[in-house]
Amino acid sequence: MSTATTDATAAALRSAPARVDSQPVSLARAVKSEWIKWRSLRSTWAVLGAAVVGMLAIGLVVGFNTRHLTGNQDANDLASSAPLQGYFLGQLLIGALGVLFVSSEFSTGMIRSTFAAVPKRLPVLWAKLAVFFVITAVVMTTITVITFLASQAVISQTRPGFSLSDPGVWRFVLGTSLYMVLAGVIGGMIAWMVRSTPGSLVSFFALIFVVPQLFSLFGSAGKHIAQFFPSQAGEAFTVAQPDAPHLSPTAGVLVLCAWAVAATVAAAVTLRRRDA
Repeated sequence: MSTATTDATAAALRSAPARVDSQPVSLARAVKSEWIKWRSLRSTWAVLGAAVVGMLAIGLVVGFNTRHLTGNQDANDLASSAPLQGYFLGQLLIGALGVLFVSSEFSTGMIRSTFAAVPKRLPVLWAKLAVFFVITAVVMTTITVITFLASQAVISQTRPGFSLSDPGVWRFVLGTSLYMVLAGVIGGMIAWMVRSTPGSLVSFFALIFVVPQLFSLFGSAGKHIAQFFPSQAGEAFTVAQPDAPHLSPTAGVLVLCAWAVAATVAAAVTLRRRDA
């Protein structure tokens, strides 16, 4: 091959447009992208692992401390839902996890690349929601079941405990998992609206803890209003003996789901109307 022919071939290759394989955007591909982001971040696994360890550790401590019946034990510590008290810590961690899964993209600027790949934006929200919900639901349901069984094994060494077949136990177990997952969903939706990690965390903690307590300071009327906030509604179906006044377990589930749906709708509207 002559030198002239080689130079002509090289010039033709340089002038030819680069071939880029592209595929149409779909919800399935958006979900796959969000799954890759999730599994590539150590912080998500660290926070999720802390929630798992916290649930199990607190459950074992409750079981160990209540294995012998004494006269000074609180009735709530002896109830079937007592070993699942770790959800107080779990709601903090899973809520924070929901915030970080969304707000981290805004803090790093990666959200602009994400929206360039998915211009319609809403598939990103649905994909993040699907990945977060499935992973946390599987992990939290598994750990609540393990925590309950492990703590009851400790208790049953010295006195009769509870089993999964006892009335109301599955409601506590699945309800505790559902509450933590929906708390995380609410945290994530707040992050879509606030777009700042510190601001989102403060807003989430205020909604879950501070505001209901403030309403409780205003007598019975304030307490009746406070029972409709997410944490109080969740307590109605995760605790055997919730503080009065409280909603019925069914009403508590409906109120908490309403909060999650309302937060999702607000996040979707905000996402469509604001620039990245």
